[in-house]
Amino acid sequence: MVKTLVLRLDARQPDSHLIERAAAALREGGLVAFPTETVYGLGADATSAPAVSRIFAAKGRPASDPIIVHLYDLAQLEQIAVGVPSLAYDLARRFWPGPLTLVLRRGERIPPNVSAGLETVAVRMPDHPAALALFRAADLPVAAPSANRFARPSATTAAHVLEDLDGRIDVVLDGGPTVIGLESTVLDLTKPAPAVLRPGGITLEMLRAVIPDVALVSRHLQPDDAGIEAPGMLLKHYSPRAELLLFTGEPERVIPRMQAAVKDYLQAGQRVGILLPDEDADVFEGADVLVFRLGARENLAQLGANLFTGLRELDRRSADVILTRAVERSGLGVAIYDRLLRAAEGRIIAC
Repeated sequence: MVKTLVLRLDARQPDSHLIERAAAALREGGLVAFPTETVYGLGADATSAPAVSRIFAAKGRPASDPIIVHLYDLAQLEQIAVGVPSLAYDLARRFWPGPLTLVLRRGERIPPNVSAGLETVAVRMPDHPAALALFRAADLPVAAPSANRFARPSATTAAHVLEDLDGRIDVVLDGGPTVIGLESTVLDLTKPAPAVLRPGGITLEMLRAVIPDVALVSRHLQPDDAGIEAPGMLLKHYSPRAELLLFTGEPERVIPRMQAAVKDYLQAGQRVGILLPDEDADVFEGADVLVFRLGARENLAQLGANLFTGLRELDRRSADVILTRAVERSGLGVAIYDRLLRAAEGRIIAC
């Protein structure tokens, strides 16, 4: 156990002295949690195998699950990857800084444990002043998965980081809540046909403006499966402690099924959590359930930003089971559905 230092800063204009304290920890092989536009990351020197190993130990993360390497300058790409295709630069110029991760061929400077022994490496440049200032001050590529215990909902505030990792990491840069609240899109450029391995903040529609035929390759793997190509491909991921049930179908069929399930669970003595958009949550007000409102049904950005907070809040309120429903699977809704499916470990109730 270590004493975790919390440094609170203005996310838009981060204090250079605080940033340098965190950067020094990275240069010394320590672990630093930091905000990005997606979720909080848990960073270590990506060129140091021992430092990267500390990430896996702190999170309880299986060594088979690769970690994304973060940059602050496009010029760093050649230091991290080899044989970078021109398409990668086209995408970087269009979407970086931003929530897009590119899977490329790993360079010799990056140790194998970053990429779970694979010859590839996942790379992105986050769109957050504090994160970029940290990387620039450290003058390092930074390996960083989400800053939470393995398989738990990702951290979108510094409080979430401390809930999971206090005493396990050296520094937390508290820059307030993240904006997107969902991890980056992961795009594999190492195959003949580019493919999205994890949906995220850059939607398929946005990518298709550059790669018209790009497709989503959805895989639901176990930690001991070989060849996990990118973060976020495990079936059990982003999961609350409570059992999560994902209902799919039209609202006029889903809501009555959820109401019937609530009745059954309450009769069995279970504490029931409800995770729904505002309009659907109205139906359950007044019932003996724990309700978390995600936001307006049509506002997918708001739903995504609140998703992990909702899962953690219902856990905090000691729900035994959480009932939720799928949103429209277009745009950012594809990423929201992916997170809910994995949080539910595939427990889908089709209506």
